[in-house]
Amino acid sequence: MFALVAGVALAVQSRINGELSIRLDDPIGAALVSFGSGLLVLAVLVPLLPVGRAGLRHLRDGLRGQRIRPWQCIGGMCGGFLVATQGLTVPTLGVAVFIVALVAGQSSSSLLVDRAGAGPAGPQPVTTPRLAGAVLTVCAVMLAVGDRIGHPSALALAVLPLLAGVGIAWQQAVNGHVRVVSGSAMVAGLVNFAMGTSVLLVAFAVSVTVRGLPDRLPAGPWWLYAGGVLGIVFIAVGAAVVRYTGVLLLGLGMIAGQVTGALLLDEIVPGAAGRPGWNTVLGAVLTLVAVGVAVLPARRARD
Repeated sequence: MFALVAGVALAVQSRINGELSIRLDDPIGAALVSFGSGLLVLAVLVPLLPVGRAGLRHLRDGLRGQRIRPWQCIGGMCGGFLVATQGLTVPTLGVAVFIVALVAGQSSSSLLVDRAGAGPAGPQPVTTPRLAGAVLTVCAVMLAVGDRIGHPSALALAVLPLLAGVGIAWQQAVNGHVRVVSGSAMVAGLVNFAMGTSVLLVAFAVSVTVRGLPDRLPAGPWWLYAGGVLGIVFIAVGAAVVRYTGVLLLGLGMIAGQVTGALLLDEIVPGAAGRPGWNTVLGAVLTLVAVGVAVLPARRARD
């Protein structure tokens, strides 16, 4: 259920960052605002709380004692890429197609990450139901973008969230290690946002060189700047839960929330891409079926 909530938060964040990108006319700038605001909140909050200060000390000691490696602290780079793809693709693809493409990459990559034992839960077997669930999600993304086959630019855009989904699986695994060593999901979130913001700062510097600075930040509404807070929910929940579920089951729970939230958003508050078509709805339903295929047999086996 926590993973489900995190997935809904990601779907809402995708819409917010897509809208901010349109109004700012700068996808990288919108991503930097989103990630930077999340970093600002955590940079203030973590040192103020005793559990945050203790977590920072534990992480420092863990790095010195080599209980965690420096490369396991850079998962936020994948998060930066994810937020950048939201601004680049959601206005064109719509949040529903974006999410279906994202979860296709996420579920497929999660199988490999779990099999390699990259997460704190250790190696997880690639069972037939898990493999079938990953294959079904790939079929779902093809179905969801079926009405855009005639537009190569839209298909090319769908590759970006697909790649971002691949990165999410690894990000969740290494953030889980930071959570275990530090003992704090907020510290894991702070490290994640710091790394993601640093990458986006470099990308924004390149963008400014090519395009120049954006004219100004939009005056409102207020929710345009809520993407960073929603990102904190997504990252903190993932870092806290992955040690118990493994990367794949965490990803599948988030997928259920992402798909449900994305469809509701595109139906109730349509974006520039309009309401989702029948193929997008069927693709989303197929994704939820894939979740059931992968999860239910595993539960019966444990019982």
